[in-house]
Amino acid sequence: MKVQLAYGKGNLEVNLPDDCKIDVIEPKFEKGLADQVGAVRAALQSPEGTEPLSKIAKSSDRVGIIFSDISRATPYNILLPAIFAEIPHVPDANITLYNATGTHRTNSEDELKQILGPGIVGKYRIIQNDCKDSAAHRYIGTSKGGNKINILSDFLDCDVKILTGFIEPHFFAGFSGGGKAIMPGLATLETVQFNHSAAHMDHKQAIWGITEGNPLWEEVREAAGFAEPTLLLNVALNRKKEITAVFAGDYIKAHKTGCEYVKKHAMAGVREPYDIILTSNSGYPLDLNMYQAVKGMSAASQIVKQGGHIIITADCWDGIPEHGKYGQLLASASTPDELLGKIRTPGFVMHDMWQAQIHALICKKADVHFYSDNLTDEQIKQAFMIPCRDIEKRVEEIVKSLGRSASICVIPEGPQTIPYIAG
Repeated sequence: MKVQLAYGKGNLEVNLPDDCKIDVIEPKFEKGLADQVGAVRAALQSPEGTEPLSKIAKSSDRVGIIFSDISRATPYNILLPAIFAEIPHVPDANITLYNATGTHRTNSEDELKQILGPGIVGKYRIIQNDCKDSAAHRYIGTSKGGNKINILSDFLDCDVKILTGFIEPHFFAGFSGGGKAIMPGLATLETVQFNHSAAHMDHKQAIWGITEGNPLWEEVREAAGFAEPTLLLNVALNRKKEITAVFAGDYIKAHKTGCEYVKKHAMAGVREPYDIILTSNSGYPLDLNMYQAVKGMSAASQIVKQGGHIIITADCWDGIPEHGKYGQLLASASTPDELLGKIRTPGFVMHDMWQAQIHALICKKADVHFYSDNLTDEQIKQAFMIPCRDIEKRVEEIVKSLGRSASICVIPEGPQTIPYIAG
């Protein structure tokens, strides 16, 4: 049986044993909307729970638009023209675009051009969040859980605050989009670290597809409310990165509607766990580094047997990466248990500890075989994983050890489809 796994800007073709039980889980394909710019404009003209954008924004207003960084596939070549078409009365000089990098690195000029599309860089003022520059942020409130929320001051000073992004299941926040544009998007490192604490990561509700009862997500929603967002514009995408649905309006109501839509199309129930999972990290741009590939690993871990095998492909053109502390954390321990003990130590706080924690939990549950042309065997081994240079050969070896009755599941698009054990 031939299958294709998303990898970089293309696919990897893999031949699997024909005598094994093999299931393939893919997103329910939805055609992209015929008039995508028109659909976005229509949503902005009839938003859920708010006035239309054209009526909200006055010509004298400072308009702030939050956009996603290079690790996301949000189609800004469609979203931004639609937004600008609704506010032609607002001078370009009054519009600022804010890159919601969260704790990620800032993006290069070439990357900003890739993200935003032609004619944007150089025409509009662009500010990228630097989570370590506390002087550029302002305290706006304390969450019920005790998190002091500090958000980029320049954005807070805008009269009209627009949150953009796309909605997909998220491995600890439930779903992406919504208030995440503000926190962690424009927050300080300290605010993000509190929200991404070891206790939150260990919470059983901090998982794919769950928002209500998820302490991490509920704090995100609360923090975003402190910033008083004006309008949310989120979209759903198919595997071709085409817009299939648009959600605009109140940042809570519109996001809830979007999550309900995405859950129907991007989550799939299975009857029982599998011995072997083959998956990807959705290809470019999401598989840019190992840090992001934890999402694909997490999706696979939902349906792998305890002690089973996950084989994941990720291009990792951005490496581990070098920036942040994720790689340092992985290299600081010799086993997943040792790393988890360190992270769970009362008072321990370190950048990227949340990603390392989830990574370690997955490696405790299953053997993770990592395929990448841009990482060395040593880098993969330091991350508690097994280097894989030939996927077909590795599958054959595992099947030989388990027997031909071994069950195999293929998730070609990685976290574009989130499987779960039904019931």
